Amino acid sequence: MNSPKDNGQPRPKKRDVHGWLILDKPVGMTSTHAVAIVKRVFRAKKAGHAGTLDPLASGCLPIALGEATKTVPYVMDGEKAYRFEVTWGTETTTDDTEGTATKTSDKRPSRAEVEALLPLFTGVIQQVPPQFSAIKIDGERAYDLAREGETVALEAREVEIDRLGIISHDDRATVLEAECGKGTYVRAIARDLGRALGCYGHVTALRRTRVGPFVEDIFVSAEDLTREIADPAEREAHLAGLIAPVERGLDELPSVTVTGGDAARLRRGQGIILRGRDAPVMEGHVTVFSGPDLVAIGDMQGAELRPHRVFQFAG
Repeated sequence: MNSPKDNGQPRPKKRDVHGWLILDKPVGMTSTHAVAIVKRVFRAKKAGHAGTLDPLASGCLPIALGEATKTVPYVMDGEKAYRFEVTWGTETTTDDTEGTATKTSDKRPSRAEVEALLPLFTGVIQQVPPQFSAIKIDGERAYDLAREGETVALEAREVEIDRLGIISHDDRATVLEAECGKGTYVRAIARDLGRALGCYGHVTALRRTRVGPFVEDIFVSAEDLTREIADPAEREAHLAGLIAPVERGLDELPSVTVTGGDAARLRRGQGIILRGRDAPVMEGHVTVFSGPDLVAIGDMQGAELRPHRVFQFAG
């Protein structure tokens, strides 16, 4: 297929687009490909995602555009929620359907047996990540080493699982829902739960239903994203309606409001002191607004506010 340049036409000009597109990623699509599609549809100069979602998984893939890319670390630090199916009787090399079987069992757990063990997998626990994971070992990804046939020895690390509950159960599989912190592997939950039950298990379906402040009611389907709309004005209005504002990714941070003069100082990289009887006194990261405008992410130390990330929306 010829590109516009091949036909003697200039390529569409890249533009400044700022905000979040919360893609309901379909099964089979990589996170990198999803970002490329969003970037092309919006002709955006800059885009990135907040947390890789495996091709075999569907659901919440937050894609940051423009100035929203500065907020990606804060979104990634937020709690995540997953709905996943564990099929019993087989453990695999990848802890999902992509791998080959390593252990099998004829045993199938009852719902009560599964439920009885869930408290062992909630709270702050030690978890060994899957061999096929993106964790780096001596500068190389664990999944690259595993694909080359190396035995990957990953150390257990501390993760936090706030909630783990059963959605449905039958003789073949159990569907579970988890709310967990950064770095938790759902595939590892399935593997370890299967081992504890003595029947083995692996993930056969996985959907991410939340990342930080982004929940299912604002997900955008791939079909809606790529819908053909002939009228340019209607198309622009449609695309604009799919984007959440940059500050939506910062909903879980406290916020402070500053004057226009203080906003200008923060944008120049200068710290300020919040004065007055009602001035907040707190510690840690905050979002900073001047009126309705997002100015910065700042570090508060008492009444002192120093800019950590500054936003520039011109263009």
